[in-house]
Amino acid sequence: MSETIKKFGTAPVFFTAISTILGAILFLRFGYAVGTVGFVGVIFIVILGHMVTIPTSLAISELATNKRVEGGGEYFIISRSFGLNIGATIGIALYLSQAISVAFYVIAFTETFQFLFDYILQTYSFTLPRQAISIPIMLALSALILKKGANLGVKALYFVVAILAISLLLFFLGSPETANEVSFNFTNAEFRNSEQFFLVFAIIFPAFTGMTAGVGLSGDLKNPAKSIPIGTITATVLGMIIYFFISYKLANSATPEELTNNQFVMSKIALWGWIVIPLGLAASTISSALGSVMVAPRTLQALANDNSFPAKSINRWLSQSRTKDDEPVNASLITCLIALVFVALGNVDIVAQIISMFFMITYGSLCLISFLHHFGSSPSYRPSFKSKWYISLIGFVTSVWVMLKISMVYSIVAFSAITLLYIYINYVHKSRKGLSSIFTNTIFQLNRNLQLYLQKSKIVKISTDWRPSVICISKNSFNRDNAFKLTNWISYKYGFGTYLHRIEEYYSRKSFEKSQQELNRLIHNYGDKSHVYIDTIISPSYTSAIANAIQIPSISGMENNMLLLEYDKENPDELADIIDNFKLITSGNFDVCILASSRKPIIYKNGIHIWIKTTDTDNANLMILLSFILLGHPDWKNSDIMIFEICKQDEINEVENQMNELIYKGRLPITSKNFKILVEEEGKPYKLIINSYSANAGLTIIGFHEDSIKHLGTTIFEGYNDLGNVIFVNSLKNKLIE
Repeated sequence: MSETIKKFGTAPVFFTAISTILGAILFLRFGYAVGTVGFVGVIFIVILGHMVTIPTSLAISELATNKRVEGGGEYFIISRSFGLNIGATIGIALYLSQAISVAFYVIAFTETFQFLFDYILQTYSFTLPRQAISIPIMLALSALILKKGANLGVKALYFVVAILAISLLLFFLGSPETANEVSFNFTNAEFRNSEQFFLVFAIIFPAFTGMTAGVGLSGDLKNPAKSIPIGTITATVLGMIIYFFISYKLANSATPEELTNNQFVMSKIALWGWIVIPLGLAASTISSALGSVMVAPRTLQALANDNSFPAKSINRWLSQSRTKDDEPVNASLITCLIALVFVALGNVDIVAQIISMFFMITYGSLCLISFLHHFGSSPSYRPSFKSKWYISLIGFVTSVWVMLKISMVYSIVAFSAITLLYIYINYVHKSRKGLSSIFTNTIFQLNRNLQLYLQKSKIVKISTDWRPSVICISKNSFNRDNAFKLTNWISYKYGFGTYLHRIEEYYSRKSFEKSQQELNRLIHNYGDKSHVYIDTIISPSYTSAIANAIQIPSISGMENNMLLLEYDKENPDELADIIDNFKLITSGNFDVCILASSRKPIIYKNGIHIWIKTTDTDNANLMILLSFILLGHPDWKNSDIMIFEICKQDEINEVENQMNELIYKGRLPITSKNFKILVEEEGKPYKLIINSYSANAGLTIIGFHEDSIKHLGTTIFEGYNDLGNVIFVNSLKNKLIE
């Protein structure tokens, strides 16, 4: 696009916004509002309305000065912040709002011909349909835009805004004959009919919208980063001030009865009001229509440029521009046809309420984007104009609240329509799922603050609230996934896991690049179902890998408190390395789990078997807690826990009482049926009993002690050939089960 085409400055942004703000509601229904709820009530309405519009104006100004806003205005900002699918969803709703708004303004314009309708009715006893005026006006407006485009539209905008300004000036200069009968002053200002406040607010609120209208011209501006903030904020603030003065003038010039019953009460107040106010109404409505008919096609064109519609031919046709002036002529044609259809219907009251909902969704989205950018604190977010995060948050919350207050039914309709539209767009464009970096930055900040909070609060030091924060080290990630599965089970609901894929090399550029490739591969393999933080560790030896791993802080904000190591039961070469480094492992105050990986399939429904010795109380509680944590994962949803304890004949009663007390105090998902006491048989090895009872178990958990490793070495892990996966557990200290 050539620079000669992008020639608009700040003025069109301001005039488009202010002419849309000072629209039909001002001339037709503002008097009704003052008459119904009083001067004080209208002031509250103006303030509440601008609690939405001012934050939105500031948000737009901020977002527009961070990066160049291209064609599409609000749609461009939303789509580049929330992603193309969500952007297209809100963008289509926004476009329909803009297109149908053209019809709304044209229909309102016909009210200026009330004298003609009255004359025909009185003279010929014939009720002339409003469409007799509105359709020709719509056709003329369409011809104007299709032939001349935005250039003539902007020129016409200057003309109608001038008429609007003169009308308002003469309104303030006017004084009706009945003014002496009005006893209004600030001391007796009233707030009447408070129960009708939100009803009146719903009628009046469209008077405050439109401040974003000028943003739609972004693609035709010389400097959007300058023109959008100045034009939008100036129009919004000036509009609010004008509404304050208009409220006072109306309250001071007419009685509540006159204000309520005469929609053209401003004509009786203004100087030469019989002609000035109809001209002002005509100017405001036609300028709003012009603004909307210029902006809507550019939103539609931007949607098509992003391939938002399912058919490529539709996107290509809608995105085409006229060569000589770069006007979106095809998008303008569709916009005019949509507007013409609604003009022909003649009554858009119900549609207008739903459209207002869509505008509110847009305003709320813009404020939310601004808030998330503030919260995310990305270094790349450097707007030259800065709002405040709490102002944006107020705008978002107020937008949602106002929607619900205006109409719960239409709010639900709007949200439902948006949801269904998003589902469809997401289905059509599966390849562009996901949100933009805005949420990544927000999540980063939230996670950072939570980490600091957890560390400062020392939650992990509370012994009664123990939860696992496990580190797993494995170099066999691509050969077997048992270790990753176990880490994922632990991390799913109750704990946190860090899985370190070990690359057995010295650190170098080559090994680093290899680590990144393998990390991406792991994330791709496990990403969708993973609840584990995955990373790589480059180390030439098992010892250095463990030494480095046990020193790294947990990204959860908790202190790492458990180390998970694994070896292959059928090829236990790595077991020797684990035993050799066990003293190093225990020096870091870690609970230790050693997974003996089996190639047997895991039969989840066969449950988790826990084997307890009467002399092993330290490990017992950790094993029980760990099994309970594993059951929280969906893989084990149809499983249960089975606890076995081998004791001597004279110890049965004591063991049974201890376990029943543990079950009662610990609120565990087990009963006496989940507990089995086995009598020790002389001459029958402990391991043989375990093999016979747990051969088909989904998972077996067995305790061990550091002293046993010193004396017996690898032999304490051997002899369980009939079992599937086995977790050998060494608890640093006894865990409380309460």
